[in-house]
Amino acid sequence: MALRCGGMREVGQAAWIGVLCGLMAVPKVAFAQSYPVPPPEASLGGRAAKASGPKRPKRRAALTQEERVLHALNRFTFGPRPGDVESVEQMGLRRWFLQQLQPETIDDSAFEQRMNAYPLLRLNQAELIQKFPPQPVLRMVARRDLPVPNDRVLRAIYADAVSAFDQRQEDLKLQAEGGGRPSEPGVAVQPPGVKANRRPGIEARGALAREEVWEVLAMAPQQRMERLVRMAPGEMLVFKDALRPAQRRLLVEGMSPEDREIAGEFLLPPERVVRTEILESRLERDVFSERQLQAVMTEFWLNHFSVYLGKNEMEPYYLPEYERDVILPHALGRFENLLAAVAESPAMLMYLDNWESVGPDSPLAERQRIANSRRAPAKRQPPLGINENYARELMELHTLGVNGGYTQQDVIEVAKCFTGWTIERPYRGGGAIFDEARHEPGTKVVLGHTIKEGGQAEGLEVLHLLATSPATAHFISEKLAVRFVSDDPPAKLVNRMAAAYLKSDGDIRTVLLTMFRSREFWRPQVYRAKVKTPVEFLASALRASGADVKNPLPLVQTMQTLGMPIYGMLTPQGYGWKAEDWVSSNGLIARMNFALALSSNRVPGVTIDWTALLDEGSGGAVSPSAETENRLEIALLGEPATQTTRSAVLTLADEPALAQRAEDTWMARPAMQSGDRMAGAGWFMQARGGAQRQAATAGLRLDTMAGLLLGSPEFERR
Repeated sequence: MALRCGGMREVGQAAWIGVLCGLMAVPKVAFAQSYPVPPPEASLGGRAAKASGPKRPKRRAALTQEERVLHALNRFTFGPRPGDVESVEQMGLRRWFLQQLQPETIDDSAFEQRMNAYPLLRLNQAELIQKFPPQPVLRMVARRDLPVPNDRVLRAIYADAVSAFDQRQEDLKLQAEGGGRPSEPGVAVQPPGVKANRRPGIEARGALAREEVWEVLAMAPQQRMERLVRMAPGEMLVFKDALRPAQRRLLVEGMSPEDREIAGEFLLPPERVVRTEILESRLERDVFSERQLQAVMTEFWLNHFSVYLGKNEMEPYYLPEYERDVILPHALGRFENLLAAVAESPAMLMYLDNWESVGPDSPLAERQRIANSRRAPAKRQPPLGINENYARELMELHTLGVNGGYTQQDVIEVAKCFTGWTIERPYRGGGAIFDEARHEPGTKVVLGHTIKEGGQAEGLEVLHLLATSPATAHFISEKLAVRFVSDDPPAKLVNRMAAAYLKSDGDIRTVLLTMFRSREFWRPQVYRAKVKTPVEFLASALRASGADVKNPLPLVQTMQTLGMPIYGMLTPQGYGWKAEDWVSSNGLIARMNFALALSSNRVPGVTIDWTALLDEGSGGAVSPSAETENRLEIALLGEPATQTTRSAVLTLADEPALAQRAEDTWMARPAMQSGDRMAGAGWFMQARGGAQRQAATAGLRLDTMAGLLLGSPEFERR
């Protein structure tokens, strides 16, 4: 590894890195209570950057107004951008927070413009599945169980996707048989209803295929798209095989977002296009949306009601609607409305298997028993039954909490209430429905409350019972307090928030406002005391540096390397919000490596202009002077760093190999070698070339100082 806590010798002066890593791992209270004494002044944007003196062992003074603003920005946003502190000071902290509680009043047109790059995310469920067919749909088309769409573009997409699918199946078959070579392009099974139109000789690899590539790349964007649509499946397979990494970027250059998506379907399996845009857009919201509190709360609820992207082949197709129509609109509303929307969402119904749950005494189960009685024993189907997964997680993770007073019998009774909550035609884009034939009849008793037989109304009654429970009020309030206040929030604050929850009928805005107005939130002991999760670290680094993100996919892959892949939590409890979940040597080393790679413009698709950020002009490298380092501290941290951090940064600023070794380590990771927005981040790295690499090192010293500050203990905490 390029950076090793306490033991790296090859970079030089590496003991300082060990010190920084060690400081990041110290208990949060010790760090929060160690503050520098203010020194000589250096101005930046109207505020003072000061050198630090000895650290005080404990801080007791109340936060200054500037610290209060910085504290609010660090807790209620994904980190301040250049100029945010001054903007909030001018508006007034309370007014700013009230505005964030009403996101519809905030102009977010710039972010919405960025979202125009993701047209598929605006599609409804059925449209998404039809235009970007998942593997189950392709299997049905290959078996002739589904027709090919009449639209000529969709017919071409299906023809190519089914052909590629058949080739993969053939390859797997050959591998399973213990030998043989992969099938050659041009011999895949033709999907029904699609006429073969191979040009003579195009199946042959070599010069002819490479000439075909350059011929297509020389066309105008619309002509390129038309050419892709006209390619027969065998021709497309050879064309893709002949494309070099850098040529993939040229192929989609100048295309509209819609055409880029279509081109992506030709170059990749359609489900990969869907997965990529889901992950990229979620990260872009965190970084670029002006409605930051809504973005933070959306992230909070997506983690609270966690869904795993890799559950099965269909789960990714339910996530755009889940985020767009379920979580985002309810992120700052009544908890019961959010809870009901989640319960009825195909994403959650499929993830926790409730869509398959059938009451043992339901009409459907009775029909199966009759059918089985007429079959031979070997041909009888397993009896249908209740699935308890959703019922258990609903109480343990979504509402009451593990100590919320429910029993196993309550889990069974709740599961009975939710039988019949299922998905109509899940592989064709159908939505959530209630199927009376699957529902368990009879009266149920949940937490001592009798629920009369009422079909779908039974589940809604359970949701109301749980959403209005004092145990839920406390559980949700404590979880919010852990996210926004401290890893061990004061019981009085949690109780006050829970009381506000119950009084307001579960209004999340009221709960957050109660927390914002509490003295516990503004205590000096909680200032800079929360360790950032990987997504908070990455988003805050991009925001603080004013990064220009052209291709977010390498950043999405970075989340995998940092240990917090988006929609990547296998189990339903979601990621943790406490320091103990994220403070480890390997995790902190990964963050430092990424910070150095990012700051020196070595992360593909992301650029930072440090001289512009510091108003230094655009010419030449900036000397790693103490004054420049102080200015970077204010720009990135919002206040002076500790003397230990400053000494480490100034000592390591002239290490020419530091950023390069961080990049070498970072880019060697598997997550950074697979896939780009179209077909692999590798093409972007290769396309950058030596000239861009040289340009990236022109300001190496300034970049290195910035990277060390982004990886410092001060930046790691919010």
